[in-house]
Amino acid sequence: MHYRRFGRLGWEVSEIGYGMWGMAGWSGSDDPTSHKALDLAVEMGCNFFDTAWAYGDGKSEQILAGLLKRHSTKKLYTASKIPPKNRKWPPYKGSTIEEVFPKEYIIEYTEKSLSNLQVDTIDFLQFHVWEDQWSEHDDWKETVRMLKDQGKVQSFGISVNRWEPANCIKTLDTGLIDGIQVIYNIFDQSPEDVLFPYCEKNNIAIIARVPFDEGSLTGNLSLDSRWAEGDFRNIYFGPENLPSTIDRVEKLRSDIGNDMSLPEVSLRFITSNPTVTTVIPGMRQLRNVEANMKAGDGAGLSKEWIGKLRPHRWDRLPTDWSY
Repeated sequence: MHYRRFGRLGWEVSEIGYGMWGMAGWSGSDDPTSHKALDLAVEMGCNFFDTAWAYGDGKSEQILAGLLKRHSTKKLYTASKIPPKNRKWPPYKGSTIEEVFPKEYIIEYTEKSLSNLQVDTIDFLQFHVWEDQWSEHDDWKETVRMLKDQGKVQSFGISVNRWEPANCIKTLDTGLIDGIQVIYNIFDQSPEDVLFPYCEKNNIAIIARVPFDEGSLTGNLSLDSRWAEGDFRNIYFGPENLPSTIDRVEKLRSDIGNDMSLPEVSLRFITSNPTVTTVIPGMRQLRNVEANMKAGDGAGLSKEWIGKLRPHRWDRLPTDWSY
């Protein structure tokens, strides 16, 4: 496993981290398999684990607590997220921070996550949605400083809304945010335009989420793909998105040929960018953990490969189904 510096915090984190939404918020989750998959990831050098209270109303955090106990002699970095109070993903335009992240609510959910994770300090706590207009308000800033002074949170971050990678720049100017989590993959290349140069200049960590575009970039979807009731993928891959996604995946598959699997190409595209600190694929099966962790060897892709993938950029605008 190759390790990268987590911005100005100086942590050495694994190039491939672990996204834990699927272990509690998606259909098909199985706790014993999840535990084994997480253990295997640690054995293969993974030390950065991203969860959220919203992933199963704390269940994913509790699963991570078990991992921390089983590997108590190793430094594993915990990253979690405070859900929006109004439970709107993404936030509607014009929403106020009082509706989404009031001071007492931030404190309440920090305590909930501390309890679920069974830790004294959360390494990296993120706001699960964000609007840059909130940057000017003082309450959240005071709360962030207080929680850090109390030792309950070591650092704070923002999980940026889908397809809005620059909707955080004014907030980063406050100096209170040490890392950004953003959707970045072969289709979603727009973070390279504004966000990545800013973060590189200001030594802010970048966590790349959704490396497989919610599963399409594994190459396993079809026009008939459906999931159990309540699974987010039924919304994301609805009639507005699934057909066009399948078409783009097939064009991508044709361009890359049989030299490398689509999931490996997808991960290596991301790790080829030196501005990215870590990428957090969601994994539940042992075979997927093993394959994905092997992609974190620091090798990335050649310039020729990157050039082949650039034309597959797909710029889209946020919608009510795009969280």
